[in-house]
Amino acid sequence: MSANVAHIWRHPIKSHGREEISEAFLTEGKCLPWDRVWAVAHERSCFDVERPSWQPPNEFSRGAKSPRLQAITVYVDERLGKLTLSHPDCVDITIDPNDQGGANLLVQWVMPISNGARMLPSRLVRAAQPMTDTDFQSISIINLASHREIEGKVGKPLSPNRWRANIHVDGWEPWAEKDMIGKRLRIGDAELEIREEITRCMATTVNTETGERDADTLGTLNKTFGHQEMGVYAVVVNSGRIRQQDTVEVLS
Repeated sequence: MSANVAHIWRHPIKSHGREEISEAFLTEGKCLPWDRVWAVAHERSCFDVERPSWQPPNEFSRGAKSPRLQAITVYVDERLGKLTLSHPDCVDITIDPNDQGGANLLVQWVMPISNGARMLPSRLVRAAQPMTDTDFQSISIINLASHREIEGKVGKPLSPNRWRANIHVDGWEPWAEKDMIGKRLRIGDAELEIREEITRCMATTVNTETGERDADTLGTLNKTFGHQEMGVYAVVVNSGRIRQQDTVEVLS
């Protein structure tokens, strides 16, 4: 059975919504378009708006600390540059994230679904480099067979969206991705090089429909599989278009 792209997802605001897309053009050395372009800095963040640059995840509001954020979905209007955000406990909002008024509205909107016992959201920010969890521009990939292995051990259905990956691959053997570090993939017209595994956090314990913690994904990974990794980070080394159902070929 050959491997293929089952899903492509982008997350325009880090930890604040996901959108499935059917295709994307990948540019060498760049993230998936519209992915992690913005982030929500919390009240104690050291993000410098005068000299904006990539910052590590702990500078921002995240699903690991505020689980209800995991239930946000988003629709991108690329023509108008606007985002529509939805959550089961909130009224939908549409904002221009580059407009200060829209940025302020987003912070107000997300406040009630943020964990009050943690650092609260303060401002919507962006930098030249998207706010991925890596200090290089990465695209995250998960193996759906590995996901199903975890699902089986947890003992109930789990959405693959818990892992907040960009590309879901179907057709690999479980955990095959762990042996692909340093190898290249051809997906559609693009080529990617796999750089490192993804160490997982508490966000993956959250149901992406309800925003409630309901599965011990981290305990399952550590106790059953002996590690806390799920998925890999890759970088685009040759530009090209990728589409759902494209074949995923391991080159070397």
